[in-house]
Amino acid sequence: MKKIVVLLENLVEDTEFTYPYMRLKEEGFEVVSAAPEKRPYAGKKGMTLSPDVAFKEIENQDFDAVIIPGGYAPDMFRRHQNIIDFVTRHHEKGKIIASVCHGPWLMISAGIVKDRKVTGFHAIKDDLLNAGAVYEGKDWVEDDNLFTSTNPQTMLPMMKRVVEKLNT
Repeated sequence: MKKIVVLLENLVEDTEFTYPYMRLKEEGFEVVSAAPEKRPYAGKKGMTLSPDVAFKEIENQDFDAVIIPGGYAPDMFRRHQNIIDFVTRHHEKGKIIASVCHGPWLMISAGIVKDRKVTGFHAIKDDLLNAGAVYEGKDWVEDDNLFTSTNPQTMLPMMKRVVEKLNT
């Protein structure tokens, strides 16, 4: 059974966390949400979200995919070196890294966007370009194991493709 982790932090874009989490569970994958601590987190739109586990419980495990929701949570994620290292390690193993909106901020910190085709919320375009990414600006982009989308609506077709890739 494929294992997926969905990251969680304060100010996550609520739907960018809940949709991938529920959608991947619906597909029958083993899905776990992980945050720096096992406690409630405040979503950007007001939801209270609780992770399944504290990140330290899974940081040494391997997953088939890492989902990075947006909002302002990615700025919080990249303040934790163990989360950055986790994303880098999964990328180096060719695992799926899927990111929405501001999620590529964590990908930048993990050093995995250089010379890669990506997209993201338009406000982080300069950040991506400065990190050496090939910014496409499309609704969603697939570049081998990297999947990125610009907002909650564009993550729907991206997640459909992530599911297809996980099922191969």
